[in-house]
Amino acid sequence: MKRMRRFLLSAALVFAVGAWGQRLQAATAANTPQAQQTLQTPRVQQPSPTVASVVDREISSIEKQVLDAAEAMPEDKFNFTPESLNIPASEYKGVRTFAVQVKHIASSNYFIWSPLTGDKVPENIKDGNGRADLKSKADILKFLKDSFALGHKAAATLTAENMFQNPGNSKSTRLGLATFGVAHAYDHYGQMVEYLRMNGIVPPASRGKSD
Repeated sequence: MKRMRRFLLSAALVFAVGAWGQRLQAATAANTPQAQQTLQTPRVQQPSPTVASVVDREISSIEKQVLDAAEAMPEDKFNFTPESLNIPASEYKGVRTFAVQVKHIASSNYFIWSPLTGDKVPENIKDGNGRADLKSKADILKFLKDSFALGHKAAATLTAENMFQNPGNSKSTRLGLATFGVAHAYDHYGQMVEYLRMNGIVPPASRGKSD
């Protein structure tokens, strides 16, 4: 019986010493400069995603890829078309040049996104092939950048309350138009990539990666 009491007393003493040691260690750690800095620095809460921010991020993604591809093509190749390669059994007759592919994306951006912002499509954009007066690479790239600026403006108009509304006389919803602009640009980006490779140019998005 005495042995049992001694055992229980010893166990309780060991437990108490161990618990005290842990509290002492925790208190010491809390007083370190790193711990004090952590306690004093409040966590920055990240904003919750919104319909506008999600769509805007998608527009930024395709904008970068299209712009990088357009900038990668030398200016003396902007009028390139696969028709000039005379590939046997190919069907490239009458396809758009590289420059017109870029202008087509830009003009379509205006047609697709302007109903969301209320902006009028510029009068010098007559059709899906874009402005015929733009010839230089610099002017075409500016036209493209301006069209994506409209896309960001369009994305900013989206809310959870209005995204399924039909703007103006459109049969598409606001969200449908916003995302269709992204999908359409990706479609023609794929064609730009082929034009680059036909000229021995690796698309910027594929550089440093295994093809």
